[in-house]
Amino acid sequence: MTRSSADYVAAVVRPEIRALAAYHVPGAAGMIKLDAMENPYGLPDALRATVAAAVASVPVNRYPDGDADAVKTALRAHFAIPRGVDIVLGNGSDELIHLAALAVATPGAAMLAPDPSFVMYRLTALLCGMRFVGVPLRADFTLDTESMLIAIAREKPALVFIAWPNNPTGNLFAEVDVARIIRAAPGLVVVDEAYHAFARTSFLPRIGEFPNLVVLRTVSKIGMAGLRLGYAVGAPEWVAELDKVRPPYNLNALTQAAAPVLLAEREPFAAQADAIVAGRAALEAALARLPGVTVHPTRTNFVLARVPDAPRWHAALLAARILVKNLHGAHPLLAHCLRITVGTPVENDALMSVLRTLH
Repeated sequence: MTRSSADYVAAVVRPEIRALAAYHVPGAAGMIKLDAMENPYGLPDALRATVAAAVASVPVNRYPDGDADAVKTALRAHFAIPRGVDIVLGNGSDELIHLAALAVATPGAAMLAPDPSFVMYRLTALLCGMRFVGVPLRADFTLDTESMLIAIAREKPALVFIAWPNNPTGNLFAEVDVARIIRAAPGLVVVDEAYHAFARTSFLPRIGEFPNLVVLRTVSKIGMAGLRLGYAVGAPEWVAELDKVRPPYNLNALTQAAAPVLLAEREPFAAQADAIVAGRAALEAALARLPGVTVHPTRTNFVLARVPDAPRWHAALLAARILVKNLHGAHPLLAHCLRITVGTPVENDALMSVLRTLH
């Protein structure tokens, strides 16, 4: 009897993988894109020309620098990364999330995180064969620290992820509570600071206090999403282990050429972050004036709003060629929530023009 491709897939692919749906990124051609927490501002023309020249000189017939030392040097200077800690680079922070799990995924090992939080934590646990333990946030999205500590004592997780600020809720957990969790954890704790530029706070200066802490970041949110550059900072002992599971040449040559040029510039990205923070405040105020809308506190470049009918509001925005993230159905705490990236003033105005027509 002839076997089909489906028969072979069913025979060898893990059942939990077959049960998944692929992570779908919606097409955005011709859309106002407010769904992916990107910086809405482009590069200044002069800086664009400098990057173009740097990229044009890349010998694409050769493999890139396997250690990407120039990128690490640029990151240290731009973000004032302290001495005594090392850096490991990833193809976006998503790859580093996977590497952290891969390094500690012994049989039966647990990964623990607040819930809801970044979807890649749970997915990565599944892919790496770890048990995922989600500790529910309170109804107002604040951290239930005591429940986290109880779960840590019970599960003894090899890995804890804390998104700080949290995605998709946008709020910044109390620093003292995060510190308690780091101290209580028996294994690695990754504090994911993807939105540090907008939160204006960080655990990076405190990394020497916690021997089990790694700080994870990306340059995507500050205006370099197309580079796919993430970095993790921690004690040399942790970075050495993560480096062992990092694929060779994981940071491509074009990113390695462009990143140091961009990171040498502080003012454009700082000014854009300031504009986003100001735009965030204006967007929060405008959304809060809509009948039946609750705006949740945020320290990110997005706003989480609970609306009367998220599926209908999302559909109306799509019809107007505006992309936002509909979180209704993703988690019980996120019922009728839309996550809206802060755009330019023109984009934010277009969004509000549609939303004001909905009742």
